[in-house]
Amino acid sequence: MNNIFKPKFFTLLKAGISARQFANDAMAGVVVGIVALPLAIAFAVASGVSPEKGIITAIVAGFIISFLGGSRVQIGGPTGAFIVIVFGIIEQYGFDGLVISTILAGFILIGFGLLRLGGLLKYFPQPLIVGFTSGIALVIFSTQIKDALGLSVSSVPADFIDKWLFYFSSLNDVNYYAIILTLVTILISVNFKRISSKIPGSFVAIICMTLLVAILDLPVATIETFFGEIPTAINLSIPEVDLANIHMYFAPALTIALLGGIESLLSAVVADGMIGGKHRSNTELIAQGIANVVTPFFGGIPATGAIARTATNIKNGGRTPLAGIVHAVSLLLIMLFLGTWAKLIPMACLAGILIVVAYNMSEWRSFVAVLKGSVFDSVILLITFGLTVFVDLTIAIEIGVVLSAVLFMKRMADISDKRIDNVVDTDVVEDYSEMPESIGVYEISGPLFFASARTYSERIKELGGDCKVLIIRMRHVSFVDQTGAHNLKGTLSILRQYGVQIILSGVNSSVQKDLELNGVMKIIDSECICNSFDNALQYAKSLLQDGSLEEVHSDMLACDTLK
Repeated sequence: MNNIFKPKFFTLLKAGISARQFANDAMAGVVVGIVALPLAIAFAVASGVSPEKGIITAIVAGFIISFLGGSRVQIGGPTGAFIVIVFGIIEQYGFDGLVISTILAGFILIGFGLLRLGGLLKYFPQPLIVGFTSGIALVIFSTQIKDALGLSVSSVPADFIDKWLFYFSSLNDVNYYAIILTLVTILISVNFKRISSKIPGSFVAIICMTLLVAILDLPVATIETFFGEIPTAINLSIPEVDLANIHMYFAPALTIALLGGIESLLSAVVADGMIGGKHRSNTELIAQGIANVVTPFFGGIPATGAIARTATNIKNGGRTPLAGIVHAVSLLLIMLFLGTWAKLIPMACLAGILIVVAYNMSEWRSFVAVLKGSVFDSVILLITFGLTVFVDLTIAIEIGVVLSAVLFMKRMADISDKRIDNVVDTDVVEDYSEMPESIGVYEISGPLFFASARTYSERIKELGGDCKVLIIRMRHVSFVDQTGAHNLKGTLSILRQYGVQIILSGVNSSVQKDLELNGVMKIIDSECICNSFDNALQYAKSLLQDGSLEEVHSDMLACDTLK
């Protein structure tokens, strides 16, 4: 357990943190807290929950992720990627359903970490990640058009196409004040960094637009219009759990866990590249899991590592988890003493901020780059993107992962097949040109697993029918799964019936153990397992000098012909 769960914060405390670094982390934490405030509010509102739930998530989850996480600089909290998921879960199951799903997702993430799956989650294919990230960005953008146009309706259609048809049919009812506020917010958010890189443009936009609306009394919707007064306290509450129906929440919980795990580890990898560090992936997953188990009890929503806020932390000098802890404390103080004023923030301003977030999430350059690559990658990208936008993110992730696995296995099988052809056509001709024609050589060049098992078996059977002794080289076989062993066993049994003598060469101890466990060694004599090809070839030639081998082989072929 100690090797799996080792929070960076305690490691760095033990090593010692200088006073200068402490000051840098404190300043970075305050800046990140200011950056996180408008985003936390915007993500919460867009997800269909009240603003304080986003702030609570940034406070509680942000503190836990920094305190227990495996990264030096990771900043945790609500993110744009969860907007679509949270909104969908609330629509279907209500807020209590979201709470249960989030807690279950937390336990799943803890399980991922304890099972040491942190290294595996980082290897989700890029087309899959770009596909659903770009899809989420488009969905987020589409959800913000109502507030950007200032439409006074309470809800819009959930379906993507119906939503846009509704927008076009409502163009006569737009609020031009809201449109101007949205456009100005976008301009400030994007361009304020030219004035100052320390103060986030989104924070400046919220202050300016809120003051403008309040002073001029502009007729636009604000947070207060939809949510009323905003609580400025954090309370502990126990959700009601119906154990009889808890199975309904496993699918959304798995989606939250997978998306949260992938995003947090990607953020940690990006952070490693920026600071030249190395995060502890399993510790990070466990910390993310604990954060998602605890946060819902305080009224929070799903949380994960936030790439933009993590990058902001690094750029402002943050190098230890103290920055993330200070960020959480800063948000807590803002909520306690200034939270009541958040109700005056115009919805059009939040829409502008989220439109900028959606654009940054879209990764359109990566999207185009993937489309220019292989057909397989393009298929994964377009299917995942289409399912995210037009169907459901949960289904998109599930089908995307399965499709990626299937295409990966096909690629592995194709690569192995090409390597087989190369090895057989070159090595045998070059090195064994004087070998008797009755000796066949076949090399399995790669793992013998279910994706390639059928191809290998068919090739072995085809080659074995034309020889008396078949040497199967296994020097490049790294592992054999149950399907591969089963197919190999069946093929070798058929060849033995034909009187073909099988010799294996270059079998490593791990592969030999796999073959023994699956019964393959029961049909191969122990003297037919050779540690090198030279020994295998020498033994094959000695067998040919025995007339009984040729006689048996002829008899079996004759019997087969009569059939």
